[in-house]
Amino acid sequence: MEKVTYLDQSVFNFLKELEKNNNRNWFAEHKEAYTSALEHFKAFAETLKADLENQDHIERIKLYRIYRDVRFSKNKTPYKTSFSGGFTRATKALRGGYYFHLQPGGNSMVGGGFWQPEAPDLKRIREEIAVDAKPLRKIINSAGFKKHFGRLEGEQLKTAPKGFPKDHPDIDLLRYKSFTVRKHFTDEEVTNPGFSEEVLKYFTAMRPFFDHMSEVLTTDSNGVSLID
Repeated sequence: MEKVTYLDQSVFNFLKELEKNNNRNWFAEHKEAYTSALEHFKAFAETLKADLENQDHIERIKLYRIYRDVRFSKNKTPYKTSFSGGFTRATKALRGGYYFHLQPGGNSMVGGGFWQPEAPDLKRIREEIAVDAKPLRKIINSAGFKKHFGRLEGEQLKTAPKGFPKDHPDIDLLRYKSFTVRKHFTDEEVTNPGFSEEVLKYFTAMRPFFDHMSEVLTTDSNGVSLID
């Protein structure tokens, strides 16, 4: 497959038209344009995967379908107006996932982290923060982290999680339900030939965060490995 390092403007043109004509009849009439845009996006995703595999172990790539599930949504438009996907890291020792979302209008972004972790993982992360939050704080307060992402993001509880005191000195971190980072890009950046290299810079900047959280999630509270 051809190495594609950016998103061609034609892909955004298709998505803009889809936003104006988000119905099945229009989509059927423009199926060829959709197929062309999708193939270009897939080629870009494969470029990202190949570049990322040079510095990390990737288990798989997942590209999300353009078709929306409208069964439980008030928004009944049948199609998403974006292309997106993600990369899962390989082996039990490497935790965290990379995500990319490409949408015209300045809505493109890359991100990663631990979105809505399962209850045992969330409990383990909070246990570690409660005992010693300094390693995590060092990462999210570092110049590199702030330069690339600004701050740690994620949904938070309004009060202390069950089992943790409200006056804990690290309550600000304990209240997180997800631990994520992201970076937005302009349409001009996404359609620039060097875009894949920019994305890789931000994926690389996530690694200290991923490495710390991986160590936490693969050991118990005594530091003993949980990996068989």
